[in-house]
Amino acid sequence: MKNQMNGMCLLLCLGMLAGSVATFTGCAGDQNDRSTGQYIDDKSLAVRVHTALSDNPEYKFTDVNVNIFRGTVQLSGFVNTSDQKSKAEDIVKGVQGVKDVENQITVKATP
Repeated sequence: MKNQMNGMCLLLCLGMLAGSVATFTGCAGDQNDRSTGQYIDDKSLAVRVHTALSDNPEYKFTDVNVNIFRGTVQLSGFVNTSDQKSKAEDIVKGVQGVKDVENQITVKATP
């Protein structure tokens, strides 16, 4: 009976250990994925970037898209002038937490 209890305890402990390992490795990121913490940081950064772009008194950047991966901000979409393209990048670079900016915004052709 005592051996049976020890065996059950051992199985229970091994099961808990396996579950813990799976939980921790499930949260870790690699070069292609983000950890849970990195994902949350990127989502928070996205809110700050969108706010900074929309709060600009000169331009509202409604046609600019923002994607963030590990602190690198990718801008895409359309603006009317090259000055607006540069301004959007400058605004984003000033947001706390931004590591790099990839500006792929397209300037609309004038008719």
